[in-house]
Amino acid sequence: MLITSAVLTDATGTRRGCARIENGVFTEFGETLEAREGEEVFDAHGKTLMPAFLDLHTHFRTPGFEYKETVETGSRAAARGGYTMVNCMANTKPVCSSAAIAQSVMDEAKRVGLCDVNQCVSITKDFDGETISHLRALPKNIRFISEDGKGVRSSKVMFDAMCTAAHKGLTVMSHAEDMDLSPIDYRLAENLETARNLYIAQSTGARLHMCHVSTKEALWDILEAKRRGVNVTFEVTPHHIWFCHNEFRVNPPIREEEDVNELIRAMLEDKVDAIATDHAPHSPEDKAKGAPGCVGLETAFSVCYTKLCREHGMKLETLSRMMSKTPAEVLGVKKGLFEAGYDGDAVLVDTEETYTVDPDDFAGKSHNTPYGGMELTGRVLATIKAGRFTYRDSRI
Repeated sequence: MLITSAVLTDATGTRRGCARIENGVFTEFGETLEAREGEEVFDAHGKTLMPAFLDLHTHFRTPGFEYKETVETGSRAAARGGYTMVNCMANTKPVCSSAAIAQSVMDEAKRVGLCDVNQCVSITKDFDGETISHLRALPKNIRFISEDGKGVRSSKVMFDAMCTAAHKGLTVMSHAEDMDLSPIDYRLAENLETARNLYIAQSTGARLHMCHVSTKEALWDILEAKRRGVNVTFEVTPHHIWFCHNEFRVNPPIREEEDVNELIRAMLEDKVDAIATDHAPHSPEDKAKGAPGCVGLETAFSVCYTKLCREHGMKLETLSRMMSKTPAEVLGVKKGLFEAGYDGDAVLVDTEETYTVDPDDFAGKSHNTPYGGMELTGRVLATIKAGRFTYRDSRI
């Protein structure tokens, strides 16, 4: 594929020009490039082309909860939102506590062919809060472990898990929530477990990734840990920078205005590693019963572009770093930049178009979104994975 007449924007800068993809990878960039015989030519008509997005935190609900989402419907949602890779959590049924279950999910994603999937394995076997012996048997292609949906109660279990992770080169993804404190104080629950896990990571040398950071105190502790040399990265979700004083149930909860302001300030100062959606599909019945979470893959770019770039003046290059470059580095894949040899994954966006979010138009199976009826600016027009379209707006 040859993409012409584009505004090429990645974390390193912006220029006008063309991009060539051969055998699934970018091979050439230039102000003008001549089409070769048999090459598909896509005219971007001056729209903005960015490296496709990667989501560090996704729930595709397979196995066991396919009535909420499947690998196929989740992949469609990802493609519609400009994503070509997602990192799926282990809170499935059965819990993803083995390489076999993880591999089955990744194989299904390959069969669907719309989005690469990395599948996490649970920190404790079947989320029992105690057993970590399964971690020692994980093969090298399993690189992330997470208890997402709840925190690991025992500090000793978490210490032992991080020791194993450091030895095997695993990344520990932390859902920071002290489950004993959650019924009393959600803020304290996040803050205390954040601090605990940062100190355990410092002691063990494990690679730690903090999920959906939502309080100013947790943010401050992570930034201070980075200054101490702790091997930690972290993500912020679109809904935690958009809403405050909102009753839509997510976990961690929507926080206060001062938390939102601190998260945005850190983003504007280029201190936040990644934006991750925590895409959490639910059926209407489950959501009505109080299931926490919202779908986010199809609205993430628009929400972040509207809030950060339009309202706060963030450069699009900075947004690209948080949605593409750094997530790719955390996942250890050659994506997220416009460089020769990197995967030929890109997303075409219209940074001027304003539209109203219609959940009935979503490509995913579930419609539990807090953005329904809202006006957002910045729309995904096409998604390209390895040189072929996985999503293309009918207008282009």
